[in-house]
Amino acid sequence: MPDHHDLLVVGECVADIVHLPGEAPRVHPGGSPANVAYGLARLGHRAVLLTQLGPDDNGRLIREHLVSGGVEVRTDGSTTATPSAAVTLDGAGRATYAFDITWDLAPVPVDRAPAHVHTGSIGAVAEPGSATVLDLLRAARPTATVSYDPNVRPALMGERAAAVRRVEECVGLSDLVKASDEDLEWLHPGEAPEQVAERWLGLGPAAVLVTRGGDGALAVLPGGRIAVAAPEVEVVDTVGAGDAFMSGALHALAAHGLIGEGARERLRALDRDTVADVLRHAAASAAVTVSRAGASPPGAHELRAALAHN
Repeated sequence: MPDHHDLLVVGECVADIVHLPGEAPRVHPGGSPANVAYGLARLGHRAVLLTQLGPDDNGRLIREHLVSGGVEVRTDGSTTATPSAAVTLDGAGRATYAFDITWDLAPVPVDRAPAHVHTGSIGAVAEPGSATVLDLLRAARPTATVSYDPNVRPALMGERAAAVRRVEECVGLSDLVKASDEDLEWLHPGEAPEQVAERWLGLGPAAVLVTRGGDGALAVLPGGRIAVAAPEVEVVDTVGAGDAFMSGALHALAAHGLIGEGARERLRALDRDTVADVLRHAAASAAVTVSRAGASPPGAHELRAALAHN
């Protein structure tokens, strides 16, 4: 069942300008946090997105997209142009990005205490706006659970050692962390992603979820690891796959009563069956998304159908 408390997502919106061979560029609403908020709303949750949107055509396009999916959009009143990314897809649908982004999110009062706060990607590490995001996480922790996805964009991360410090500060404020194997390999080259995830557990989270593309996903917990295979699906492109995984995971956690005030200790006592169920929901959500163009996460009925099929 959907959660009846707000899930607050904090971070960037990005206009993805998608380039396909032989076709004119197409603009898709994007940005990892925006995609997570949209995915949560599509799954029936009360999702609030705190972000920056410019008064330009791209900003209007993204706002209309988010609102159409049920997201409550809160902005800081910035008149900065909406961030954009040139997205190039290869023959297998894998995406590479070139960004034009300014992130200087100003503090905005949150008038309703959320049950859960999610952040990640550029908004959690790009200065000066990242300071606002971290302050919000610290303020929310007494009454909300927190999740984080580094969603590493090397072109925007700056010097690696400083990026690692910023990322791991966010990890330490989180109850649940999701990262791709590529994220972990960039942050700690030469070290197995599973080993990085295990070390991150010592910083504070109850679990670290690691996505591995076509090789499925795993949860790293204090008591060991749990893995699930990737569902069989014909991939159109991978845009938004990790974000759909994240929204699917949060949807499952909410259904198990594992977000919100008082849930932190229950998260630390997760049993293997519950973790496996969370991974299945997350993987199925990502599978639906990669089966169609752009960051298009499933609705609740589509997710149920995908789970039944797999």
